[in-house]
Amino acid sequence: MEDNDGNLAGLLVVDFSQIAAGPTCTMMLADRGADVIKVEAPGGDLGRTLGPPFLEGHGVIFLSLNRNKRSAVLDLKLPQDLEVAGRLLQRADVVVESFRPGVMAKFGLDHATVSVGNPQLIYCSISAYGQHGPYSGKPGVDGVVQATSGLMSITGAADGVPAKVQSPVVDMVTGFLATTAILDALMARRDSGRGAWLDISMYAAGIQLQQMGLASYLASGKPPSPCGSSAPYSAPNEAFPTADGWIMVAAYQPKRWVSLCRILRVAELAVHPLFSTSDLRVANRAAMFEQLSAQTRRFSSTELLDALEAEDIICGPVNTYAEVAASPPFEAMTASFQHPESGEVRVIGPLPTGWDGAYRTGPLRPAPLLGEHTAQVIDFARQATRCA
Repeated sequence: MEDNDGNLAGLLVVDFSQIAAGPTCTMMLADRGADVIKVEAPGGDLGRTLGPPFLEGHGVIFLSLNRNKRSAVLDLKLPQDLEVAGRLLQRADVVVESFRPGVMAKFGLDHATVSVGNPQLIYCSISAYGQHGPYSGKPGVDGVVQATSGLMSITGAADGVPAKVQSPVVDMVTGFLATTAILDALMARRDSGRGAWLDISMYAAGIQLQQMGLASYLASGKPPSPCGSSAPYSAPNEAFPTADGWIMVAAYQPKRWVSLCRILRVAELAVHPLFSTSDLRVANRAAMFEQLSAQTRRFSSTELLDALEAEDIICGPVNTYAEVAASPPFEAMTASFQHPESGEVRVIGPLPTGWDGAYRTGPLRPAPLLGEHTAQVIDFARQATRCA
């Protein structure tokens, strides 16, 4: 197989996952040099057809999450292909799968079976609700788990309809947690020589996203309500309208609160009995917002941001994607690869890893065509197994 650069060079990962959570995990491993073999059914990863948008028939979401990987089409219902998959797992350092609990066992590819011949294997199972427990057999996708984990109940505007975070945050965080767990298991294996079975749940990821909100609920017994851009634990810490847009302002610390009131020419609000502390401002947020927004509308966004930054008040514009994409920090975080059918594809590059703060993207290999490396992978699998 082809050599890669990076801290994980030489690590063989066999990836049975699809859509977003698992592919995010294996993308992060591939970006760091791991050799990721993406095993796909004859119809391919469902993410290949997820869209719009598409580039020459290829789903952009698939293209972005599956760079630096190889694709091998294996039909696990066929004995010869199942044998190839089993041989791959005997050579692998890591396997990532996102089937419903029990599916891999039906193929004889579950952790209990394959770890007999490969006791050093790190086996990562990603599912909606975990491998055990009353919900383990339930299917789930990002939006559904945003709902069942409570995240959807606290997003959106007050008194509005249930709202999900448009970006699939549960999928992404699940992928990040899986990556962290795999790296942790690899470090433990270095000392013990033993592998591990990792149970990564999307539901658990949704709960982890809400550490602060759930801790507040457990302490108070009071469930939070949707509050738009506001932070339920501090004020002002929300978006305010300007003459030409919106800006986000976090001025809940006493000194910054006083400075904000002075800049907005309402210095008397700083000591008003309804607003003199952050607790009071949270309790009287609607009245505070009405008073402050009447003043923020008198400024352009640039004028107000400049004035706030001069007083060290934490703030920023509420940017559109077009504005984000045109910003210098964003430009430094992107990378491109040349796809054989879709042409140049611009994506978010690997996370920064350099101690000097530089973004070390390097050249990226494009997301593979369906089955592009099948022959190569089959030949590799038929070589001597890892533990022979």
